[in-house]
Amino acid sequence: MPAPPRSSRPWRLPAAAAVAVLSGAALGAVAPATPIFSAGENGYHTYRIPALLATAGGTVLAFCEGRVHGGGDSGDIDLLVRRSRDGGAAWDPQRVVWSDGANTCGNPCPVQDRETGAVWLLMTWNRGTDTERGIIDGASADTRRVFVASSRDEGATWEPPREITAAVKRPDWTWYATGPCTGIQLRRGKFAGRLLIPCDHIEAGTKKYYSHVIYSDDRGASWRLGGRTPSDQVNECQAVELPDGRIMLNMRNYDRRVPSRAVAVSGDGGATWSAVTHDEALVEPICQASLIAATETSGGEVLLFSNPGHASRRVRMTVRLSRDGGATWPAARLLHEGPAAYSSLAALPGGDIGCLYECGEKGAYERIALARFSLRWLSEGKEAAAAAETPPAAPKGG
Repeated sequence: MPAPPRSSRPWRLPAAAAVAVLSGAALGAVAPATPIFSAGENGYHTYRIPALLATAGGTVLAFCEGRVHGGGDSGDIDLLVRRSRDGGAAWDPQRVVWSDGANTCGNPCPVQDRETGAVWLLMTWNRGTDTERGIIDGASADTRRVFVASSRDEGATWEPPREITAAVKRPDWTWYATGPCTGIQLRRGKFAGRLLIPCDHIEAGTKKYYSHVIYSDDRGASWRLGGRTPSDQVNECQAVELPDGRIMLNMRNYDRRVPSRAVAVSGDGGATWSAVTHDEALVEPICQASLIAATETSGGEVLLFSNPGHASRRVRMTVRLSRDGGATWPAARLLHEGPAAYSSLAALPGGDIGCLYECGEKGAYERIALARFSLRWLSEGKEAAAAAETPPAAPKGG
């Protein structure tokens, strides 16, 4: 997606975000990572768009897009999964969840229903010959459509995808994306049990882009459209339930006056959203990110966040921890110094945390790797107090 006009406003890196310019040594040892999908293997030119889900039954599922002929977002793209039954140490061979010939099947966003055990996988489809720009401009042969598939056996087999576009996409929306990353199931209050999927869309005519959510209150049988953000220049997003029952939406931000993540909050189960603000501690180069809630051994709930921790480049995959609902992020660790892009966090069986992320030495899309680490290791990664004295290079879109 093209970025809006760049702002000329100077920007100084806040102290809380100093991780973006620190050396890897300043953050402690890097967690070792295992390649899960590697470019050029199994008939796919590139693997992109990771999504990691740990089921209640102890299975870890790693989803991604398998791009057949190139690294671009359009063309022949399949939706893939690999399974691990030992917490992410060993993995079954990859399987195709959805392939539709030369068309595009992607944007995985899984969520599990705790009551039934069913895993629901929200995805999008478009003709392989239709590009994102063509769909946005209304010049495509078809449009972006929304589908859902489900598994009742921990991701071993999948029911055929069924289309839900009419229920979750308005007629005046062109581009549409589910996630990518993971959905959540609400645990507290009157909306407990609701399955909620973060999404984004672009309006026809205005071509403004917004974040929104969709949800199911009947165990995934049907899906409905929730609320969208009141302002635009945001899209790919993640949702997390806070201890007080509110939902926080953390979003990719195109407002380059503040090159950091955008945030909105809902107190009504995702029907409406607060004004969009910016968390300057969560520096971003215009990219997807992951946000989850996890529980410490003491029983306390923390938020975990991962993204490329740089204001203008997709490098330095960083994971952060907050103990106050995202108000501050006092701990951080660097997972990968070099090129890195999309990521997905999950609380793994046994108590560790997994981060499935795109990375490489020369480019960010050489492989999708899994780093496993403990909350203790992360919490001991203290950021330096000194902030950068000069603003970063002019941010780039993409």
